[in-house]
Amino acid sequence: MTSSSPEYSVREQRGWYLYDWANSPFATSVLLVFLGPYLTALAKAAADANGYIHPFGIPVDARSLYPYLISISVVGQVIFLPVVGAIADFGHRKKELLALTAFLGAAAAIAMFFIQGANYMLGAALLIVSNISFGASLVVYNSFLPEIAPPEQRDAISSRGWALGYAGGGVLLALNLALLAGADKLGISEAMAVRISLASAGVWWVVFTIPVLFALRNRGPARVPPPGQNPVALAFRQLAHTLRDTRRYPQTLLFLAAYMIYNDAIQTVLAVAGQFGTDALGIPISQLTVAILMAQFIGIVGAIGFSRLAARIGAKLAVAASLVIWAGILIYIFALVHTTAQFFLATAGVAIAMGGSQALSRSLFAQLVPAGKEAEYFSIYEISDKGTSWLGPAFYGLALQWTGSYRAAILSLIVFFIAGLAILSRVDVEKGEQDVAVRRPNEAPAQNPAH
Repeated sequence: MTSSSPEYSVREQRGWYLYDWANSPFATSVLLVFLGPYLTALAKAAADANGYIHPFGIPVDARSLYPYLISISVVGQVIFLPVVGAIADFGHRKKELLALTAFLGAAAAIAMFFIQGANYMLGAALLIVSNISFGASLVVYNSFLPEIAPPEQRDAISSRGWALGYAGGGVLLALNLALLAGADKLGISEAMAVRISLASAGVWWVVFTIPVLFALRNRGPARVPPPGQNPVALAFRQLAHTLRDTRRYPQTLLFLAAYMIYNDAIQTVLAVAGQFGTDALGIPISQLTVAILMAQFIGIVGAIGFSRLAARIGAKLAVAASLVIWAGILIYIFALVHTTAQFFLATAGVAIAMGGSQALSRSLFAQLVPAGKEAEYFSIYEISDKGTSWLGPAFYGLALQWTGSYRAAILSLIVFFIAGLAILSRVDVEKGEQDVAVRRPNEAPAQNPAH
């Protein structure tokens, strides 16, 4: 046991960690490393003499396609994720909803094996489906955190999950790198190795989600809809009520605003890193994969290090420190990154900053969520979590299309970090915890086991 309360079990916490291990290879191998450069190459091959493609008759710079698709997929998340959260909180099938969203996203990733030739539109469709499902599964997954751990342990548990996620993403990426390096000996093309790597993330996602589902448990009792009432419609009404109810928690809303701004930029940097390395710097995909693989294991150190820093100075100040590092990294990329070695150095900095900005943000938000509405609140949070930024990629894509410069596009994201840091500085965490505590004077009922 991890606390005196019988509701918290080590087995369930370990099972919760494992989902970070299961889903992180999708964020790493698909979103971060392989799909961006591969889809950009397909789009450029299908482009006209001016470098433009014309999906549905719309002129798009082939280089801007991938960030635009990330943005489009997150518009879908803005619509669907809060509904998923409402359904999860309304019913008694949170674990089953995790399975549905995870397996749907994994199936779309596996289907990426069939993206080839000039068929960038298939890749576009699969990216949208997989990323929406990915975000939806994280809504449900993150909503378990307040249920499996007491408040004083959430920083550490969230950071351990992130660290394990880095490890999982790193292990599969290492295997994919080995496949890429040995493609000639195996008698396959580099494109085939990339397609296998994309599909492998989906297979990994499925395999390691299964033990997670055995470890986690639903809590209840379920809220049964009145006769004749559609549970989905009730979920929508509950969501509308929750959005109105958030006004009672001003510190929670303030933190959400800060997080959605600064994490939008973080996710954009991660999404376009592979494209920047290959297309702007001319780094071979094999060396790019080594850089991202290195970052996965440096990220473990960063997550643990920032967890310890948060124990000393508090999670809010630790997150703020990470945002300062992020801003410095963007300036460094704009001014000084011209070689592979410099790209590696920037990647290491990103890996360190990630631990503070994301793992601690998740645990900090968990302190500001009212009991019984975890999934709904985390669905709002998830709109700008792993792989789910929307304004940042659109901002980046437009800057790239207008200026033709990857460097200018990346530097433009610094405004998100400055604005997010400014809003975060106004968040009173202690007051936010007090506001939530007033409305959940006894946390135990929300933690009770299912009947």
